[in-house]
Amino acid sequence: MASLKIKKGDHVIVLAGRDKGKHGEVVKMVPKENRVLVRGVNVVRRHQRQTASLEGGIISKEAPIHISNLALEDPKDGKPTRVGFKFLDDGIKVRFAKRSGEVISEK
Repeated sequence: MASLKIKKGDHVIVLAGRDKGKHGEVVKMVPKENRVLVRGVNVVRRHQRQTASLEGGIISKEAPIHISNLALEDPKDGKPTRVGFKFLDDGIKVRFAKRSGEVISEK
């Protein structure tokens, strides 16, 4: 399995699909399926059966989206960018935006 260049807490842009162009924050990663849950993106409506703790009805929630349909948001100008890895002078490995060369801050 390849190393994923997007992490939880990153701001991403949707490149393809129904929500193309939308921005959001990564809420959850599903690395085994190469999928990501992004806040406010790929919202689906589900019929929920009533239980003792949950109320029934039609609820809206985010569904996972494939990682290939996402691009990291460039910290400089907010446009989609690819991600690279490099080592800083003190030997720390960091991710950087290939578009601007800006280091992506780790959460």
